[in-house]
Amino acid sequence: MSYSISTLLTRNLDDVFGENEAARRRAAIDEKFDALMERVTPRADVTFEADTLGGVPGLWVHPADWQSGEVIVHLHGGWFNFGSTKAYRHLVGHITAKAGARAFIPDYRLAPEYPFPAATGDVLACYQGLAERDVHRIALTGDSAGGNLALGLASHVTGEAVSINATLVGVAVLSPVTDLTFSGATYETRADADPLFTRPQVAELVHSYLGSANARYPLASPLHGRHSGMPSTHIHVGDDEVPLDDSLRYVERAVAAGVDARADVWMGMPHGFPGSIGRLKAAAQALDAIGTFLAERLQTPARPYSP
Repeated sequence: MSYSISTLLTRNLDDVFGENEAARRRAAIDEKFDALMERVTPRADVTFEADTLGGVPGLWVHPADWQSGEVIVHLHGGWFNFGSTKAYRHLVGHITAKAGARAFIPDYRLAPEYPFPAATGDVLACYQGLAERDVHRIALTGDSAGGNLALGLASHVTGEAVSINATLVGVAVLSPVTDLTFSGATYETRADADPLFTRPQVAELVHSYLGSANARYPLASPLHGRHSGMPSTHIHVGDDEVPLDDSLRYVERAVAAGVDARADVWMGMPHGFPGSIGRLKAAAQALDAIGTFLAERLQTPARPYSP
């Protein structure tokens, strides 16, 4: 019997194969997932440095010129179960090169070994760890599950007045998963268009992340959380994604709460399309827009984009 990677991502491997074989196959899936993200075209003008912030290991991504007082924190995707800083370094490299600011990608803990709220705790610890680094302005970015974590973190630090000597100036996220109750209509209306995911598949991954936690808890589903007081927020999402409504409804509620928020919907694009930089024109355009937004919010000189 054989299984594709998309099927294995959403199966209880212990039930299918037994504990030892499940561990081996889980490692193989991790490797394949990371290999997909490593296909992002690298830049020659970006360097990387391993470090730890707030006790959370991760990777600094440095463009050619950057200001010490401005930092982007990027939270990677992988439906809370997969992904790594190493795999996402090239995608973040494109963002930093345009924004003119360095970024830190934390290796937050993943499900199912570390279910909710381990990841949310890690990203908050990373954010607070910037207090020791003479950082004055912070922007958050993230994709998919990382977009969920970025929006949840932003809501938490603004709502709870998390005190560090820095200002959260903006959030830019790609295809964020904001509603883990899966109540968005596009899980049905985009089911035939989405080439990557179905509602039952992602429901299994989210279940391994949430465990017994309530999916409506604000740190789990930012759609159901606090929006007022959030910094400027920009979302980029493909029109062919089943979680499209996660972005549209989030922006609708944020705007109603007085937040400067907008969603750019890219027609004909699938989930994670900016990772196809160098192959899709829309990918370069979306990353260009994100870089410009971040440069404006961080007050760094915006740069002409060159892949």
